[in-house]
Amino acid sequence: MLRLEPRPQPSKLMSVGSPLLALAITVLAGVVLFALLGKDPVRGLQVFFVEPVKSAYALSELSVKAVPLVLIALGLALCFRSNIWNIGAEGQFVVGALAAGWVAMQAGPGTAWLGRGIVVPVLLAGMAGGMAWAGLVALLRDRFNANEILVSLMLVYVADMLLAWLVYGPWKDPAGYNFPQTITFDASTKIPRLVAGLRMNIGTLIALAAVGALWVFLFRTYRGFALQVGGLAPAAARYAGFSSRRALWTALLASGGLAGLAGGLEAAGPLGQLTPYVPAGYGFAAIIVAFVGRLHPVGIVFSAVLMSMFYIGGELAQSRLGLPKALTGVFQGLLLFALLACDTLIHYRVRLGRGMSTKVAA
Repeated sequence: MLRLEPRPQPSKLMSVGSPLLALAITVLAGVVLFALLGKDPVRGLQVFFVEPVKSAYALSELSVKAVPLVLIALGLALCFRSNIWNIGAEGQFVVGALAAGWVAMQAGPGTAWLGRGIVVPVLLAGMAGGMAWAGLVALLRDRFNANEILVSLMLVYVADMLLAWLVYGPWKDPAGYNFPQTITFDASTKIPRLVAGLRMNIGTLIALAAVGALWVFLFRTYRGFALQVGGLAPAAARYAGFSSRRALWTALLASGGLAGLAGGLEAAGPLGQLTPYVPAGYGFAAIIVAFVGRLHPVGIVFSAVLMSMFYIGGELAQSRLGLPKALTGVFQGLLLFALLACDTLIHYRVRLGRGMSTKVAA
């Protein structure tokens, strides 16, 4: 019988290297998967790991996918380090897109004096929408001790239904041939691009600034230290006088704001309008991104790039290899399970035996 025995001291080297080991396991599993599907494994791996980075256009598309993942994962990392389990970032992303989309739809001759400056209130509205949605979770946890996992997750479906109601009803474009979509946003509200002819936009710079800001907050400020102590040792945090209520509100509002900002960038950037397809699964994929990146701002950047390669690789596998787009989710799941397995073996060793013996104190 196999049993797990705690290691006296987990390896620090393996703790850092386990994401790379998990990636290697995922690649090997991908080779087997492509072979079972009757496809050339080399061609399959090329689609996932080479095509997304082989040209300026490919890198631009990679950044479009990576930006929302980075922003959402940064907020989730802050929550998880504080021992607050925000699983509903997808809903906060959607509500942020709704709020930003509403402001974008107001743009017209009356706002011409703002010029491209209209982008600022659009993004601020997205942040406000995400914060408000996460604030509901904080309120119910704070006042009624509701489980934030269930509340945040259920609010995702409420946000999806709210989006569907708006685009099928009050916000439907009257000239849109009855398609469930809003009007196309005014050109002044579009997120400025960094390179002409490519879709890479200022969201990339915003995401990198957010990475730096979170690193400073977590590792160079008293408030960030207090949040992390509360997550690692709640009893010690209470003894030190750190407010768990403040940590709850700070983490959830910051996480919701970043997810809402990602939603605003998505709505006013690549999409340019609201449709029922705004939810792209970024909020759930960002959970994997956060943990693969070891809840560290810099690690999250590399993890988000990898996850974006899976997204683009899944689309290319569909068009070039005739495989289902769901292959993206398969690779995401493989990476997560491989990481969990590696982390388990870092903290435990496998032993053969009939079970754990118990000692009764005299």
